[in-house]
Amino acid sequence: MSARERLLHMLLFELIAVSSVIIGLIVFSDIALYSALKTMIVVSLIAMVWNYLFNLIFDQFYRGAREKRGLKLRIFYVLIFESGLVILTTPVMAYILQVSLLEAFILDLGITLFITLYTLVFNYCYDHLRLKFVNSKETPPSLSQLN
Repeated sequence: MSARERLLHMLLFELIAVSSVIIGLIVFSDIALYSALKTMIVVSLIAMVWNYLFNLIFDQFYRGAREKRGLKLRIFYVLIFESGLVILTTPVMAYILQVSLLEAFILDLGITLFITLYTLVFNYCYDHLRLKFVNSKETPPSLSQLN
């Protein structure tokens, strides 16, 4: 993937994830909209930097067509990525929400469970839609398709 495409992937992922988590925090907790928004913007910025760096490293170890990555590799990817992200974001969440590290860790785990499933589905869909889009751009229409 090019740097431009990595940026698109990251932005789409984060936009959908942050919106979903903010709605979840408001509906399922007593966190106010402003606190949820502020927390998730900061967490999202951390996640975007982590996402970019992690994927650069991960792609060095697991080369080849992304759409051919199996379920086991995708699960491994999600577990390692999310573990690193929890380590990076729990102290930030504790600080912004003014809660203990334990409370922030529990909240972060809840968000992580959601994001873990979301990551698996998003990347699977993205890789396959990307393949379809790239193939359709590279294959010129035949004469029968033009009529």
